[in-house]
Amino acid sequence: MSHELFTTALLFFTSFFAIINPLGVMPVFMTMTADISEAQRKRTAVKAVITAFITLMLFALGGQLLFKFFGISVNSFRVVGGIIFFIMGYEMLHARISRIKVDEELVKKYVDDISVTPLGIPIIAGPGAITNAIVLMEDSPTLPLKLVLLLAIVATLLTTLFFLLGASKIIPLLGETGNKIMMKLMGLIMMVIAVEFFFAGLKPILQSIFNIVPS
Repeated sequence: MSHELFTTALLFFTSFFAIINPLGVMPVFMTMTADISEAQRKRTAVKAVITAFITLMLFALGGQLLFKFFGISVNSFRVVGGIIFFIMGYEMLHARISRIKVDEELVKKYVDDISVTPLGIPIIAGPGAITNAIVLMEDSPTLPLKLVLLLAIVATLLTTLFFLLGASKIIPLLGETGNKIMMKLMGLIMMVIAVEFFFAGLKPILQSIFNIVPS
């Protein structure tokens, strides 16, 4: 793999890691699986990650069909994605689990199969991760870049699975302060990504409105 592809892979992985935020998912996962056995908890984690994998792959590979079907431009998606990322990042920066990803009523409603909903969708594969998959696929014109993106998704989800399987040991190790620090850091990274997404989408829209020819 060339240096450029490696750098791109690292950027893709970092963006998905910040958005999915496995460290932030851990306490939610432990709370939702508090009353089941360790073996059941592991099966729940595996099933949730598989659900998230299928979801992200479907949107990454089929996102363009959605754009064409609904007549949506990728730039509009970037702007909306930037807003979603900023809200999620802002709440994470204040050490809160984003309301976009976690809904207590939703948890109770689907408690019979929490691995699919809400754990797999939308806690792991939420609107932010889905938006990121679609937009980054659009920004990856070559086959090697598309493969790098898919591998970055797989790597992030495997990392998420590692954290979920080890949640009972990792959470006490980090402590409440450590968890908050990591969440704030992920929130800051997500807000930076949000600004990049927002203005990358807004610029061509404004150029189109005012008939400005790109330099």
